Amino acid sequence: MVTAPRLETERLILRGFEPSDYENVHEIFSDEDWSQFIGGPLSRGNSWRAFASLVGHWSIRGYGTFAVDEKSTGQFVGMIGHWFPEEWPEPEIGWTLSKSAAGKGYATEAVNAVLDHTFNTLKWETAISLIAPANEASKKVANRVGAVFEKEITCRDNLVGVYRHPNPNKTVN
Repeated sequence: MVTAPRLETERLILRGFEPSDYENVHEIFSDEDWSQFIGGPLSRGNSWRAFASLVGHWSIRGYGTFAVDEKSTGQFVGMIGHWFPEEWPEPEIGWTLSKSAAGKGYATEAVNAVLDHTFNTLKWETAISLIAPANEASKKVANRVGAVFEKEITCRDNLVGVYRHPNPNKTVN
């Protein structure tokens, strides 16, 4: 069993999921508008399966998605981290915030921490983010953290943009 490391930023704590996080995750997955780019809305049962999948990903892959808390309040604000299910083209860095946390720069802050962990601890050569063409908020985050649009692909019957995260440890020729 792999234990998720704890990452910290100025305003956030990124940690492994706990059973008590389920209700917050379900709130995100069940919201019809908010969950449109992450496969929702989901019923309680399907939210539970998605939650279990996030938790189990750490055991299967050795890395995964972090629960994200606001440092000052301890409030759960989202899920950000690594994701690589069976049919994905390559490992991804994904992010989803709760509605109440949107627009505060949390996604950018947390993704930067995850990118540092990705390239300096996990030693990945590269990483992508898959973003729906209509997901303007996520495209802005990708641009803010230096990801570059590469191409569009179909993944799980959905058209998505592939945004490549440059590895700061690699020189470009």
